[in-house]
Amino acid sequence: MATDFSQEIKDLRSTMASVREVTDLTRLEAAIADFEKQASDPHLWDDQEKAQVVTSGLSRAKAEHDRVTGMDAKIDDLEALVEMGQEENDAETLAEAEKELVAVRKAVGELEVRTLLAGEWDERAAVVTIRAGAGGVDAADFAEMLMRMYLRWAERHGYPVKVLDTSYAEEAGLKSATFEVDVPYAYGNLSVEGGTHRLVRISPFDNQGRRQTSFAAVEVVPLIEQTDTIEIPENDLKIDVFRSSGPGGQSVNTTDSAVRMTHLPTGTVVSMQNEKSQIQNRAAALRVMQSRLLLLKKAEEAAERKELAGDVKASWGEQMRSYVLHPYQMVKDLRTEHEVGNTSGVFDGDIDGFIESGIRWRIAQDKAAAEG
Repeated sequence: MATDFSQEIKDLRSTMASVREVTDLTRLEAAIADFEKQASDPHLWDDQEKAQVVTSGLSRAKAEHDRVTGMDAKIDDLEALVEMGQEENDAETLAEAEKELVAVRKAVGELEVRTLLAGEWDERAAVVTIRAGAGGVDAADFAEMLMRMYLRWAERHGYPVKVLDTSYAEEAGLKSATFEVDVPYAYGNLSVEGGTHRLVRISPFDNQGRRQTSFAAVEVVPLIEQTDTIEIPENDLKIDVFRSSGPGGQSVNTTDSAVRMTHLPTGTVVSMQNEKSQIQNRAAALRVMQSRLLLLKKAEEAAERKELAGDVKASWGEQMRSYVLHPYQMVKDLRTEHEVGNTSGVFDGDIDGFIESGIRWRIAQDKAAAEG
């Protein structure tokens, strides 16, 4: 069936009208003008903390503005390409327009999802922790597979990643790992990845070739900012130092630079060993600890509100996604029903479909809860 370019372009413009309404370009332009005025102050860098807030704010506002206006331009270009192909009855040009339509439709969909990220911390960078669960060495190997999956996802998008801590298992894989994705909206996107992940496969570690089910937990918290007010009394923290180690217990350095920080009232534990000095590891651990406590505090407040409202049902189950490699190949999100047969592509970082469907699912759940 021939593509109805007229209807497709009409739908794209309709979606972009909704995106512009939510984005509020007038507000963004006013914010850009204000940031530019502050950035032009010759004394701005006398206060480095303020200067960083101003420059990062300006960069984000411009990027958001250009993302919307640039998409409008792409749709205009697509429409011109279609008109040229139809006027000249040029099959090659129309084939090129087909390809461009697919790309623009995907980009507009991603932009639409971005406008749905309006939660309190959605705009923040993210700190992701992966922990091996039940399943022994297979679970540790699965944790490492998930770590690579998220790092490849970030690499595909050009997002900077900083690995903060890696705790290797004895035989293979990871006991746990923590990394930071420092781009706007990293938390909004990755927060839907939080939960229990399950892997089913023929175990490469079982000499009888039996099928093994293993689990790994993914935790995602928003990165703390200096403007957040999370004060942790010194007496509430227990700090242990130890020697950093690599796979198989091999020593990475000869100093006790790694830090394990425990928040005594909640039992929250953060370990950092990938920085070069104990001071740097301690600072990184404190920042992640503050991020986790901030999220914990808000979760407790949300739970109290749900209890008062008489709704004590959990929104997220114990198992949110299954990765099945045997007897068939399938990755399926159990909340959204989104599924993919290309398991190798998923483990290579192709998870945008899961993230987008997860965000739409979460928005629908929140809307239903508000209406209920």
